Amino acid sequence: MATAEPVYNSTTTQEPKTRKCFTVPSEYLSKIRCIIKVFEVLLSCVAFVVEEVVSNCSSCGPLYFFEFVSCTAFLFTLLLLVLLSTTLHERVGINSWPTLDFGYTIGITILFLLASIVFAAGNSGSTLEQTAVAFGFLATVAYFVDFGFLYKEKGIPCQKRTSQPTDSTATAMPESEKLNANGTD
Repeated sequence: MATAEPVYNSTTTQEPKTRKCFTVPSEYLSKIRCIIKVFEVLLSCVAFVVEEVVSNCSSCGPLYFFEFVSCTAFLFTLLLLVLLSTTLHERVGINSWPTLDFGYTIGITILFLLASIVFAAGNSGSTLEQTAVAFGFLATVAYFVDFGFLYKEKGIPCQKRTSQPTDSTATAMPESEKLNANGTD
């Protein structure tokens, strides 16, 4: 028995699991989407920083809306990137990461597009404002591309996918079994 042990030992002994800090690709984030999310974070951060440097505005409402959207996009996308590319998402207690990612990506894409359009139409035309708008539109494109890859990989995750049997007679129970299943004999 001692001679057979080394032969079986290599196939039956489990290797200890080593947990990596970053797990890309994972079931929720592919490599390409991780790269796109990094670009989203960078572009929204640059849009926010450039917008913050604007010292005076003729109509500040569009500037403040753009500031809110770009800052929110930067912070929440960074948080989502960290959660989905590490094992931290296992500790949060959210079971529907694809649905959350899908909804967030759609929402931020629409908000960033709207904020960029409003800020482009309502700024005074300074170089800093035009630069912030340009980065806003670039970030919008990055979010739209992310949405496209997410849709291509997972489809619409919030749709219920039910498989209905095609033959209803195969799954129908006789009347007596239905009565017994309800607890009456």
